[in-house]
Amino acid sequence: MGRLFGTDGVRGVAGRDLTAELAMDLSVAAAHALGDAGAFNASVGRRGRPVAVVGRDPRASGEFLEAAVVAGLASSGVDVLRLGVLPTPAVAYLTTALGADMGVMISASHNPAPDNGIKFLTRGGYKLPDAVENEIEERLGEKWDRPVGAEVGRVREAYGEADRYVSHLLSTVSGRLDGLNVVLDCAHGAAHVVAPEALRRAGATVETIGTRPDGLNINAGCGSTHLDKLQQVVISRGADLGIAYDGDADRCLAVSHTGEVVDGDQIMAILATSMHAEGKLVGDTVVATVMSNLGFKIAMRNAGIDVIETAVGDRYVLEAMRAGGYNLGGEQSGHVLLLDHATTGDGLLTSLHLLSVVAREGRPLAELASVMTRLPQILVNVKDVDRAKASVPELSAAVAAVELELGETGRVLIRPSGTEPMIRVMVEASSAEQAERMAGHLAEVVRTACV
Repeated sequence: MGRLFGTDGVRGVAGRDLTAELAMDLSVAAAHALGDAGAFNASVGRRGRPVAVVGRDPRASGEFLEAAVVAGLASSGVDVLRLGVLPTPAVAYLTTALGADMGVMISASHNPAPDNGIKFLTRGGYKLPDAVENEIEERLGEKWDRPVGAEVGRVREAYGEADRYVSHLLSTVSGRLDGLNVVLDCAHGAAHVVAPEALRRAGATVETIGTRPDGLNINAGCGSTHLDKLQQVVISRGADLGIAYDGDADRCLAVSHTGEVVDGDQIMAILATSMHAEGKLVGDTVVATVMSNLGFKIAMRNAGIDVIETAVGDRYVLEAMRAGGYNLGGEQSGHVLLLDHATTGDGLLTSLHLLSVVAREGRPLAELASVMTRLPQILVNVKDVDRAKASVPELSAAVAAVELELGETGRVLIRPSGTEPMIRVMVEASSAEQAERMAGHLAEVVRTACV
């Protein structure tokens, strides 16, 4: 698998790439790396042992991977609280709320059911820095003194902690959602119980799809990566709007009453302008990635809000937010970070705050989303090329010519893949035809100049 840790933990086909043996070894190595780094508070567990919380999404493979992770942690002398099926942000929140030293989430997010992944969180509910991930990999298979007798970790179930998470979510919003009719698509994933409960307790009338996980149907034709069914149900039921989560519910997208998709950029724009008006947007600044639509940046500029750009990936957004003390950021894909209330992207939290704005303003979602105009954006993945040549003179000259033609009405982004022999070409323009034409032209330059 090369380097095990990717942008969001360790992922692969469960049972083939991500085996029970690897899951156990990773957990042992993580316990040793975090413990030696001083990340454990030896006073929190029974007999002074460190404590870990472990959650998962409903994938069938999550059952054996959870068993392996728990075995690895307990055999390393770590007490384990098994949270059961819960969203990634719930595990992050409960890592802090329960005073745990580390958290583990077993999920492959929006990937299909055969895939799975393991994500480690340190105390406070934050993702591990690269240096700690590297140390975990280096310590795989090392010899170690194994605890015995009273020193081994103990395991207990903590399934009732889901209510603590839902109560936390509700405590972050003021006002009620009474009168709002919402359709939720839970992707047959980790939010299939807690998301409907949270919105109903907030006062919304909720209809659900994607809430019958069988271990194999997660993200299958549903959720934030497949919005067709949600759009149909929202329109046919005459609902006010729809919300779609991904498999581990760390992100969400929305659908207006007319079936129009409201993406992460638009959700951030709605939240940013609302927080700005209330004086709650720290530094009058929002953090977004280079992939955010130019229309978002134009809308923020018109609203008197600064935008800080980062590389693609919510971990980079989080780093910039923590460095600058900002409280709102996210990605076009629907990962939105509200750092006043969470340490990671949280689809349920985001949807509650979005619905709160809709209820408070008394305006349809489509009208609120019109605060920004999405420019047509075309992305072309040019495969089987040398990604190291993404800045060769021929390509740079072609990009400069396209940028000159676009002026301030569009932009170009050339991104080499971090893992594959591929270069991504993204063009935004005032019309879809212009964006397609220019993206196609630059893709051809890549194919000839980057081999």
